[in-house]
Amino acid sequence: MSNLISAISGYMAYPFVRYALIVGVLIALCSSLLGVILVLKRYSFIGDGLSNVTFGALSIATVLRINNEMIIVLPITVICAIILLCAKSSAKIKGDSALAMTSVGTLAIGYLLMNIFPVSSNINGDVCGTLFGSTLILTLSLSDVWLCICLSAAVIAVFVLFYHKIFAITFDESFAASTGIKVGFFNMLIAVICAVIIVLAMNLAGSLLTSALIVFPAISAMRVFKSFRGVIICSAVLSVVCAAAGILASILFSTPVGSTVVAADIIAFAIFCVISRLKQ
Repeated sequence: MSNLISAISGYMAYPFVRYALIVGVLIALCSSLLGVILVLKRYSFIGDGLSNVTFGALSIATVLRINNEMIIVLPITVICAIILLCAKSSAKIKGDSALAMTSVGTLAIGYLLMNIFPVSSNINGDVCGTLFGSTLILTLSLSDVWLCICLSAAVIAVFVLFYHKIFAITFDESFAASTGIKVGFFNMLIAVICAVIIVLAMNLAGSLLTSALIVFPAISAMRVFKSFRGVIICSAVLSVVCAAAGILASILFSTPVGSTVVAADIIAFAIFCVISRLKQ
């Protein structure tokens, strides 16, 4: 045990490890807050679609050799999130069809662009790292950390300021609308927040695994807690602990960061399932 603590202390001396932990904890916190809302509203499928959109947008930024990918990735993901939300009520293209078209289309176009206009000799390695988050979070710069801090602060501030309105539309949109809450606006706000979190989570878990950061903590907390506030708090704590443990474990044992974090979430889910059984 002492050797493990000494190893962790030694790694903490490196800036890239501290950056990874800061960003990982913030991403996990924001993902858990949003995850409870998306799971209860049955919107969790949007995370999968938007995660593929981020890959396509990142491919465009890579081909154009743009150093700050957020300039391209964030606006495209936000626009697609709004389009997917509006497509829910479309008479011609339903929400699930629009999601499938957007998800698969952007993933295919992104991979096609990276092969037609290669920017490195190891395309497969770059694609694998982007999709599964092998080492992305360990290559963050100080400016990336500050950007993540600012975006995470904005997400948390929106959630705290509009907590009661978000609570109302999560459980009953009709009742919320009858009380004067602008349901359409807040659904749009949730879609934008979802896009921002997906873009941030791409650095931690890659494009294909980001939805796991949103879904697993919320589902785990719901196995034990029944109140909305209890689920929110438990999901946040659990997500942060799993993210920190996953990042440290990946550094200590040289495993892919994103997959290790998701594995920690899966283990936590299994533990909470056992706790739920024991309570029953």
